[in-house]
Amino acid sequence: MTPTTFDDIASLMRAQAAGRRLRDDPIDDDTVLALLELAEHATAGRRRRTEFVVVRDPDVRHQLARTYRQGWSIYKRVLRSQASDDAHIEARQWESDHFEDVPVLVVACVDGRRPVFPAVGAAAFYAAALPAVQNLLLAAGARGLGASATTLPLWSAWEARRTLGLPRRVTPVAVVALGWPRGESAAAPTPPVGNVVHLDRYGHQPFRARPRLPAPDTA
Repeated sequence: MTPTTFDDIASLMRAQAAGRRLRDDPIDDDTVLALLELAEHATAGRRRRTEFVVVRDPDVRHQLARTYRQGWSIYKRVLRSQASDDAHIEARQWESDHFEDVPVLVVACVDGRRPVFPAVGAAAFYAAALPAVQNLLLAAGARGLGASATTLPLWSAWEARRTLGLPRRVTPVAVVALGWPRGESAAAPTPPVGNVVHLDRYGHQPFRARPRLPAPDTA
């Protein structure tokens, strides 16, 4: 087997896009388990590990979709007030309208409750799950599946716990929708990396792209 190169992984990452328009075609268990096996490698060796609730039941998906729409009804107003991209809002609206039709929803959970204090405790808590979520998104893209991560189905933590039958000690962190894509999803444009890199101290940006000067008028 040809070893994976840096360029292979870089191409996969650059092509990553949130797949929000998904078909309702089924995904077999072996595929889902293969993706989750790759996802869990991101948190291997940590004291606190990610656990996954794979949701296929239509009634459970409907309840999560209902909560999603409750959160989206508020969040989309925030996005519009910030003059967010219309295409992004339209994709999120489509996902909201069809969330219960997604064949597989994966709820990433952390064993424990998020600490309120100190702040580093909360950061460490989420770090137990978010790398696994990113691995799951990358693995899904490599398999040809569409995938998107959202927290809106967890808008009401109490409702999410009741819907998923979670014990009090387990906290849901994110929901990943998996399905075969409808068409192609283009990766969102990113700014030059130097524009978001600070050296040693915030505000020191020696790598920042300089604006192009207008060409001199030679007429």
